[in-house]
Amino acid sequence: MKLCIIASYKKTKIKFKISYILNKNYTFARLINIAMATYKKRGDKVARGNQVTAENQSTTEEVFTTLNETASKSEQWVQKNQKIIFIGLIAVTIIALGFLAYNKFVLEPTEIEAADELAYPKKNFEEAQNATIAIDSLYNLSLNGSDGKYGLIDIADNYSNTKAGNLAKYMSGIAFLKTGNYESAIQYLSDFSSDDEMLGALALGNIGNAFLEIDQKEDALQYYVQAANHKDNNFTTPFFLFKAGNTAMDLKEFKKAEGYFTRIKKDYAKSEEAKNISIYIQRAQFAKK
Repeated sequence: MKLCIIASYKKTKIKFKISYILNKNYTFARLINIAMATYKKRGDKVARGNQVTAENQSTTEEVFTTLNETASKSEQWVQKNQKIIFIGLIAVTIIALGFLAYNKFVLEPTEIEAADELAYPKKNFEEAQNATIAIDSLYNLSLNGSDGKYGLIDIADNYSNTKAGNLAKYMSGIAFLKTGNYESAIQYLSDFSSDDEMLGALALGNIGNAFLEIDQKEDALQYYVQAANHKDNNFTTPFFLFKAGNTAMDLKEFKKAEGYFTRIKKDYAKSEEAKNISIYIQRAQFAKK
């Protein structure tokens, strides 16, 4: 009985040792496999990193090579064309110096001279603007001059590139308009240029007045709209919108007229033109039907 128990115990012990050894070897094998896989992954990452680094280095080398080639070509082009470049620089310098000299020694003295010449006809023009009788004679005097003094026409023609000459064009246009010479009024007012909020709009609007006087209402309407849109303000904009609306009514363009009148009511309610504007809107609406 004892012998059987001992034998059984020995067999069990041997099996346990074998199982332990096998389990131990299996665990070790798994550890080895995991380590190998980790090493392989790291190796792949390192390889990919080396590949990216190599590609970046290659791209950088290509960029620097391109820059060097471009710089080399530029140097070659400069060396080949240095005489032309030198001549060009001299030409630009001469032009710049000439422009400065022209402004200093030609334009500035001419501006002063033109302003001095404008003083006499401007006085006659302003008197004509404020006078109630003998207006035509004053306007003609301002246009043509007297006693050896230049008139507005002379200043506009002889000093056209100066500020005084430009202003003389405007005053000439107004003087011609007031004396009934509408074609000349259109000519001089069209030659006048200004970004001034009021003066620019008035020039355009008076061209419209001149066209209206010679019964060219389509042209008059065009200039009234331009005058209204020149620089938005509470004076010239509603004033010329109102004239545009009435001219559109004469042309039987009632939808346009309604639009101009409605714009006055909507955007310039405090203007003088807005006081009875609802009546004009109703007239345009009724005429459309």
